[in-house]
Amino acid sequence: MTARTRFRELLPNRRDFADVRSSTRPDLLAGLTVAIVALPLALGFGAAAGIDPAAGLVTAIIAGLLCALMGGSRLQVSGPTGAITVILIPIVAVHGTGGVFMVGLLAGAFLVAMALLRLGRFVRFVPAPVIEGFTIGIALVIFLQQVPSALGTSSDAHHVLPGAVEALDRFVGRPAWIDLVMAIGVATIMLVGGRWKPAIPFSLLAVAAATVVEVLAGVDVALIGELPPTLPPPSVEFFDPGLVLALAPPALAIAMLVSLESLLGATVADRLAPGAHRHHPNRELLGQGLANLVVPLFGGMPASGAVTRTVVNARSGARTRMAAAWHALLLAGFMLVAAPLVSQVPLAALAGVLMATTIKMVNLRTLKNFARVARSDGAVLLSTAVATVALDLILGVLIGLALAGIIAVAKLAASLRLHVEAPRSNDHHDERAGRLAEHIQVFHLHGPLFFAAGNETLMRSCEGTTVSIVVLHLRNVTTIDATGALVLCDFVDELRRRGIEVYMSGVRTDQHDTLTVLGVLDRVCTGDHLHGEAEEAVDAARRQLRDAGVL
Repeated sequence: MTARTRFRELLPNRRDFADVRSSTRPDLLAGLTVAIVALPLALGFGAAAGIDPAAGLVTAIIAGLLCALMGGSRLQVSGPTGAITVILIPIVAVHGTGGVFMVGLLAGAFLVAMALLRLGRFVRFVPAPVIEGFTIGIALVIFLQQVPSALGTSSDAHHVLPGAVEALDRFVGRPAWIDLVMAIGVATIMLVGGRWKPAIPFSLLAVAAATVVEVLAGVDVALIGELPPTLPPPSVEFFDPGLVLALAPPALAIAMLVSLESLLGATVADRLAPGAHRHHPNRELLGQGLANLVVPLFGGMPASGAVTRTVVNARSGARTRMAAAWHALLLAGFMLVAAPLVSQVPLAALAGVLMATTIKMVNLRTLKNFARVARSDGAVLLSTAVATVALDLILGVLIGLALAGIIAVAKLAASLRLHVEAPRSNDHHDERAGRLAEHIQVFHLHGPLFFAAGNETLMRSCEGTTVSIVVLHLRNVTTIDATGALVLCDFVDELRRRGIEVYMSGVRTDQHDTLTVLGVLDRVCTGDHLHGEAEEAVDAARRQLRDAGVL
């Protein structure tokens, strides 16, 4: 396959829009439902990032439309997400809003590169406990981020935990009960109402109710402020070449986060709408990359696939990618018509929306299942969650991956088994069979022979070996790496040092080259010491003993 063909695979084609006309009504209704859910979330994430609520709405419109048309999932809904918000807060504090636009642009470039390099397939290797722990960590971080707004105070701290403590201390000194009641009320309506009637958009109803109370009662609370009725004109004034090196690391972190969130959301969409239309991971990365290249030009924040909105889209009856496109277009309509009303929304109400959202992100049943299945999975989940809150998102994922990798390697190493048995003889004479067993043993290796396994198992077996010939059977060795081959070399050398001849059998074709290059077969292949089956090696060993007059 040529590079040109691979690139064309990442672009939209006629099949993507084949059912659009016949699905207009269900797609439009699903898009309207998602737009109603997305509106308060977009405003909330824009405010939570420290930029502007309008930035979240702009992102939901532009990224939602571009990813719907260019992405690799027909039901994925994209826009601002809480995970990205967490990374943006320190960038805003140091570089201002221009830094956010720069980091989004760079993240888009990284995502396009990842798509062209076809790296999307590697995301599926992230273990489920890491993803679940990461989700819990994000939920805790977002919840703590909203504490100052919910308490009607502010914080100067750069980390969410001390920031929440500082906000609580200021609240005790000067309580803002109206903000707190609004936040708790909105969150309660969302959680209770969502369990009662999941199809009703209680988030929008709760925010609308809080806004009506603020307008009619004239209470003194912080508001979103003025929103533009249309998208701002594109601009590149924010671009600063001097910031590229400084912002490259967080941009790469955002790109990795977007790929993880988006491909997870696309996988969830596949499960909710089974059929022939499975998502294309590299095309999804390209769509997210292009969206993040365009969004900063209009004053938006980095975007990603949003799992919650994707689930709402699928469960609302969406059939094609036009449902997500309708969601973006309807949000643009809301912006045009309702900007003056939205400007009156209390920040405490948005804090309540995000707090309720974080509570719904934590699946208690999944946590119980992980704890019940294996303690190691629980340890990975807990470590990822704690590191995400205490350090940062990317370190949390890396720590979770490292711990999961160590546990997986340890379990894999423990699966290596060595079974020692007497040779099977065609001679049924008891005395001769017994004499054969005195001189020959067959070592059956089962499992992986790699850097973490083999040395102790094989060397320990040498200590109790009193025979004159060992047949080493490798048919059931699943893999051999360079370290495993060197362990075999040491094992053969140790047996010969003890005066024991070594025959080998069952070397698989895919492992033959490794053993040849590292000299294992050179140590064994003297005469007819290498055979396909263990029985053949035993027969050759028996002939050697007979020629020597031992049998």
